[in-house]
Amino acid sequence: MAEVLAKVQAIEGSLDAAGLRLAIVVSRFNSFITERLLEGAVDALVRSGARSEDITVVRCPGAFEIPMVVGQVLSAKSYDAVITLGCLIRGDTVHFDLIAAECTRGVSQMALAFEVPVTFGVLTTDTLEQAINRAGAKAGNKGAEAAMAAVEQVRLYREIAARGAADAQTEAASG
Repeated sequence: MAEVLAKVQAIEGSLDAAGLRLAIVVSRFNSFITERLLEGAVDALVRSGARSEDITVVRCPGAFEIPMVVGQVLSAKSYDAVITLGCLIRGDTVHFDLIAAECTRGVSQMALAFEVPVTFGVLTTDTLEQAINRAGAKAGNKGAEAAMAAVEQVRLYREIAARGAADAQTEAASG
């Protein structure tokens, strides 16, 4: 199998953020967590080559509003990717389930509608402790992970497009 895999063409994105224009949509609700996610995201982007001037932070009220704000950001056609950050902590009612589902669905719809990478760094946790752990404590920083996924997706999309263009040129030259 290794012999077959060695002959397979692979397309991958890199983690080079240099030259990318990135938007981070962050919820103010549960800001004691989302600010940690934001710090992790910005740090990861800058460490990967992004200039701070190429990063725009857009704050919205809560997780439910994230998809609507992502739509507005993408409508501007100024960004290579959008990173979403938020924090939902389960309570005693179904409110958590409703907001989590709608936020997830909405973010996904925006990414598909605009064909621009949109990553999901919205924590959905059962407890405050779990949220703290995912915002830079025991489980790393999920904001940083969402940021790096955005960079990789942009680079992957570009590599796919370049490969397609190269294949089209080859076909045109041989035909």
